[in-house]
Amino acid sequence: MYNFLGGYIIQLMQREDPIAKHFRITSVQLSALRKLGLATIGDLLYHFPQRYEHLGQETETERLSPGAKVTLYGSLRNLKAKKLWKSKRPATEGWFEDATGSVKCIWFNQPYISNYVKDGSYVKLSGTVGGTEKSSYIANPKVEIIPAGSMPVGLFEKTEGIKIQTSDLFPVYSESHGITSRWFYHALKRVFENGVHKKIIDPIPPEIRKRYSLPEIGSAFVWIHAPEEKSHAEAARKRFSFEEIFAIQIARAKERALNDKEPSFPIPEAEALAEKFLSSLQISPTFAQRRAISDILKDLDPSEGKPHPMARLLEGDVGSGKTLVAAASAYAVVNSRPPGRKSGTLQVAYMAPTEILATQHFLSFIEYFRELPINIALITGSACKKFPSKSVRGKATDISRAQLLKWVANGEIAMVVGTHALIQKKVRFQHLAFAIVDEQHRFGTAQRRAFAKKGDLPAGRQAPTPHFLSMTATPIPRTLALTIYGDLDISVLDELPPGRARVATRIIKKEERKEAYDAVRSELLKGRQAYVICPRIEEPDPKKWNALQAKSAKAEAKRLQVEVFPEFKVGLLHGAMSTKEKDDAMLQFANGQIHVLVATSVVEVGINVPNATAMLIEGAERFGLAQLHQLRGRIQRSAHSPYCFLLPETSGEAARKRLRALEKSDDGFKLAEADLEARGAGDLFGRRQWGVSDVGMEALKNPRLIAAARAEAIELIKKDPELQHHPELASRAHTISKELHIE
Repeated sequence: MYNFLGGYIIQLMQREDPIAKHFRITSVQLSALRKLGLATIGDLLYHFPQRYEHLGQETETERLSPGAKVTLYGSLRNLKAKKLWKSKRPATEGWFEDATGSVKCIWFNQPYISNYVKDGSYVKLSGTVGGTEKSSYIANPKVEIIPAGSMPVGLFEKTEGIKIQTSDLFPVYSESHGITSRWFYHALKRVFENGVHKKIIDPIPPEIRKRYSLPEIGSAFVWIHAPEEKSHAEAARKRFSFEEIFAIQIARAKERALNDKEPSFPIPEAEALAEKFLSSLQISPTFAQRRAISDILKDLDPSEGKPHPMARLLEGDVGSGKTLVAAASAYAVVNSRPPGRKSGTLQVAYMAPTEILATQHFLSFIEYFRELPINIALITGSACKKFPSKSVRGKATDISRAQLLKWVANGEIAMVVGTHALIQKKVRFQHLAFAIVDEQHRFGTAQRRAFAKKGDLPAGRQAPTPHFLSMTATPIPRTLALTIYGDLDISVLDELPPGRARVATRIIKKEERKEAYDAVRSELLKGRQAYVICPRIEEPDPKKWNALQAKSAKAEAKRLQVEVFPEFKVGLLHGAMSTKEKDDAMLQFANGQIHVLVATSVVEVGINVPNATAMLIEGAERFGLAQLHQLRGRIQRSAHSPYCFLLPETSGEAARKRLRALEKSDDGFKLAEADLEARGAGDLFGRRQWGVSDVGMEALKNPRLIAAARAEAIELIKKDPELQHHPELASRAHTISKELHIE
């Protein structure tokens, strides 16, 4: 079916239609759309502008003044592609004419303009006036071709009572090679003229929209892509921010409701058992550690009125003592009996992201439980170990995988530490009561359920769901934590154990680089070690004039080895290396075989190397404050004085002001909040890490919006647990769940 609109024939669109069905798209453009994650017309509608540019006040050529932003209506003539005399850069030159006069126009690096606009075309032209009063011109103006007979009412025509023009606001989108903001500009014009936005059912229930004064979805799409004024764009962005956060909270509330219906293993003497463990230690827990342990024990003890499985997130800076909290709660579990049994023990699984971290935690737990021994095992892709050992007193020994799996299945092993190997089908537990997952931002409920199926029970009986504790060393602003981990209760370790030296952090100017190298060499000569952090892995392509000019780990490792630290061993670690290569590099560094480790931010989640006391961070302004704080936490592992040198590539005051906050503060949570405020939500840690869109991230600056979305989601799930009366919301929440790995 076809519909005649705007002077040309348009095939009617549906939200699910592929973009290529309605637009002539080259292979380059198709690739660009894929990179942006855009496949359907619905995806286009949800690809929101990053910002809006003011095109300028409508005027005439006789009234132009240098520096003014203007919008003109008239014709373009004599467009010619050429190369500039000095720089040889490609450009297009031409003349704009209206009834009052003419003005020269020039487009740098846009030779295609002469083919895009036919001579004499009537256009809307927007840009900034350059030159002088006597000799003015407009550089790189935006051009909108106006069809013959059309009135210049703005970006789009009127559509059934909704005036959808942009006035002087031009939407700027996230782009990729071949797909520009202007392409989105024209594509969305077609989409709106087809009325696709009016066919989409609003996922936000009308009573909730009314309660928070949110526009309905059809109008909101128009206002966010083609705002007549700034207030329209703001209202639309608020609405879509709420929609995304609300959908996330719906998914999380649904998961929490399911969790709270599951049976679990009760730990009635948890507090007394944990206190027995803490009394055996040579150190005293911090107040924050005791508070977190208390939170967990209350979740485990049925007398506290929580018969369902614990679901909790433990946040703490690097070195804040999360492992001690895990050990105290794990000891309480493994020394408890299964319900109705006079013998046997409950089991704990501790999962780490890498083999080397799993091995490190295995050794840590051996030390923690040396006075109160329990059977602990390690299982990774390459090793299986058990402690204590009958053959070698006081040490862990290698055992076969088959034997280890047998002991885990019959309950002889109380605690198993490992990698993702723990959730493989062959690993079976007799009574798995507690699962602890370390540094897994993407560890979803599907993996949690995989732990729940690890117990061997007679057919027809439901296996109790293990209590679940997720741990992270990434300082997360509270609004983000309540959004991403909305189904988890949260405990925070906001103080470091005594004896940890504060990191001396300093911004280094270009002329001070040698001074920083000398300070690092001084530490190396004392027998210490150092990290050098780089923003990228490879060198940029020199043929690309706009390539990121940041230092690469590969090139910097070679340079430092030859030119700066030839007398020391320089190693390399980055994300493109295989798991084995990364583990080997970290193991050599931990053993002291590598003195200087050049790495990308992959080292954020690294092993404990107390001997590393110095860190150089190249291109420091390219990292978030919270990420920089987490990186420098790698050298805050002992009583030795650590030094962190920040080497920004730019000398901009805004970047230095942000980095100065790191010089003054060592509170990771305050820095994360400052980063959210200073850099903008979309840059916080990198949106890909969390799966939240830029417009969703904007909500993180609005705690009241987060609280409202959370409260509304919990209430709605109570009334409609399966979302039977809200199918569109169920679909939106399902999509969000997949993006966040909730399901």
